[in-house]
Amino acid sequence: MNIHEKYIKRCIELAQNGFGTTYPNPMVGSVIVYDNQIIGEGWHKKAGEPHAEVNAVRSVKDKSLLSKATIYVSLEPCSHFGKTPPCCDLIIEHKIPHVVVGTVDPNEKVAGNGIKKLIESGANVTVGVLEKECFELNKRFFTFHQKQRPYILLKWAESQDGFLSPEKQKNAEREPIWITNSYSRQLVHKWRSEEQAILVGTQTVIDDNPKLNTRDWSGNNPVRVVLDQNNRIPKDSSVFDDTVKTIVFTKSETSLSTENTTFIIIDFNHSIVPQIAAALYQNQIQSVIIEGGTQTLQSFIDQNIWDEARIFIGKTSFKNGTKAPLIPKKNATRTNILDDELLNIRNHD
Repeated sequence: MNIHEKYIKRCIELAQNGFGTTYPNPMVGSVIVYDNQIIGEGWHKKAGEPHAEVNAVRSVKDKSLLSKATIYVSLEPCSHFGKTPPCCDLIIEHKIPHVVVGTVDPNEKVAGNGIKKLIESGANVTVGVLEKECFELNKRFFTFHQKQRPYILLKWAESQDGFLSPEKQKNAEREPIWITNSYSRQLVHKWRSEEQAILVGTQTVIDDNPKLNTRDWSGNNPVRVVLDQNNRIPKDSSVFDDTVKTIVFTKSETSLSTENTTFIIIDFNHSIVPQIAAALYQNQIQSVIIEGGTQTLQSFIDQNIWDEARIFIGKTSFKNGTKAPLIPKKNATRTNILDDELLNIRNHD
């Protein structure tokens, strides 16, 4: 690891302190170095508050050293006026001669303009240090701006023999059947708290009446997104309890939105996945975890509109029932959570 990588790595560590609080902004960390010593550091804590570079500059006790220092930042300094002034102007104002950037900002308001402005001011700018790691830090933000859709995470649990649920017995009351252990189920609630929205299909809501919240983990509840083509979901379902914002995709023009429930009309006669992705983008949803049934999950897989899949494989076997979605698993990374196996698959389309 060279000297630039060492300090960009520290920027990434600092940036992670802002996880879950910076939306719609990315997580960013910054370090200021003079004579191979860190003299200042900071991170972006919350949208509307000072950016990482501002906090790093403010933390420097002897400001006279800035004109001889190097500033490291995990993401390109902004060059536009938003809720806060451009960070480029601050760097130029303090005559910081060397700027090292992890990766270019994909937001069209920046997109290389910050780097260009710094170079034009006479600064020596180095770009692309630990670029892959800096992208991974803000994979949701990058996907949102580059692909103009949310980062899409698929999640399900399947039995040892590849079923989501056993065959339903006639006239039998439906009771919860857990494929995974309690630790795996708690992990799912952590994942929910990390994403902006959670999506399920009609049948999942009718069968399970899920709350789709993070009750087993501290953190934000995601926006609930439900597919309900023909308004089959009962109005007393938990997804309509008004505790969290809910978006419903439907074909019914008679559906009336309320303060916490928004109905969006889409054309179910054509592929709904691109329509859903576009509508969520328009609603500023940067990430969504999909926990629907096989049909909902498979539709995203078949359209190749997904970024990551997390699949639990339990020890139980059902022999028959609802088959799990089909997805290539050859490049999956595998982790054990007690007796459960967790597969993680990234879609490098």
